Amino acid sequence: MTQPVPATSRPALPSSNALALMLAALAMLGPFSVDTYLPAFPAIQSALHATALEVQQTLTAYMFSFAVMILWHGALSDAFGRRNVILGSLALFAIASLGCAAVHSVEYLWAFRILQGMSAGAGVVVGRAIIRDLYAGAQAARLLSLVTMIFSIAPAIAPVLGGWIVKLLDWRSIFLFIFAYSGLLLWYCFRRLPETVPPERRQPFNPGFLWRSYTQVFRSPLFHLLAGVVAFNFAGLFLYVAAAPVFLTSHLRLGPDQFGWQFIPTVCGVFLGALAANRLAGKIPVSRQVMIGFCLMLSATIGNVLYHLWFPPALPWSVAPLFFYTMGMSMVSPGVTLLILDMFPDIRGIVASCQSFTMTMLAAVVSGIITPILSHSVLWLAAGQLAFTVTALVLWIGARARTLRLEPAKMESQKSV
Repeated sequence: MTQPVPATSRPALPSSNALALMLAALAMLGPFSVDTYLPAFPAIQSALHATALEVQQTLTAYMFSFAVMILWHGALSDAFGRRNVILGSLALFAIASLGCAAVHSVEYLWAFRILQGMSAGAGVVVGRAIIRDLYAGAQAARLLSLVTMIFSIAPAIAPVLGGWIVKLLDWRSIFLFIFAYSGLLLWYCFRRLPETVPPERRQPFNPGFLWRSYTQVFRSPLFHLLAGVVAFNFAGLFLYVAAAPVFLTSHLRLGPDQFGWQFIPTVCGVFLGALAANRLAGKIPVSRQVMIGFCLMLSATIGNVLYHLWFPPALPWSVAPLFFYTMGMSMVSPGVTLLILDMFPDIRGIVASCQSFTMTMLAAVVSGIITPILSHSVLWLAAGQLAFTVTALVLWIGARARTLRLEPAKMESQKSV
């Protein structure tokens, strides 16, 4: 059900399709920031006279700042307005992208990547809140699905586009492209993005309230179990994203314009998994849908390990498991995410930020520590992905057991009221 927002507080409300396109474009800042410049790692290393590890740490710097700041985007938008936070973040992101294009040392690239990470996550968190401000029920679910389907194009085209840019121009042009994209998006959002939280509905930026809310979430064992399911599944995917420059160029002997061999199957799996989850919603229990997803992921990772035990890396066999892995991951994530958000219905925005923080921080650890250790061998990468999947499954089993133990106590307390 649409909630009316005073006309004086926003531009004219766009259609649901136009709003989905705008919010998907905002969410695409993340994949463009991570995936587009991966094919340029060797060129950056040469131009800035840096080591391979120092260039790898530009990704880690981005991921850590993204993870820390994503804790605050929701609370800031509750206090200062969704539109203001989006516009401010886009302006900062554009400046940081221009700075990345102009650097002449890897240390300055780290600094501007940190600024990019601080601002890129606003579109994901605040965009989700905007949808919930305006819509409810099936209409909100349909809009979220549409945003996801549009957004899933970005991880497929970003590395391919980056590969062609670095081949035809140079690595600095990649960041100039991202600057142009964010500048156009800033102009479009300034003209069309509505403000869905008028001043009278905003919350004070109260340190006491924020402390109590964040403490309540992070002290919950069930939150950590469920958030860990999503985080470790994503870590299994991000291991290959962070290792792509080595995996594709060194192990599979592909050029910078051939990154689509990895990312197109990956995104196709994400898209089909999200579509399957959308069609199964309400038709089967969440627990069964999650287990179907885990069956796909375990089959993919075990098959990947067995293949590379006996055979050298080769196309398409070394990338095919990623299709089935991401398909299973996309079937697991929606149901588990809803369970997380329903744990604290009064502070869902903060819960969403906490979950995103958990997922992104683990991804940063994967990028900065685990990927450099495992990327020397495709077999080790496959084994690492299998380990992440098994860890996520163990956490899911633990969360289910804890939920079943808590349900009788919850029903008993409801009877006594």
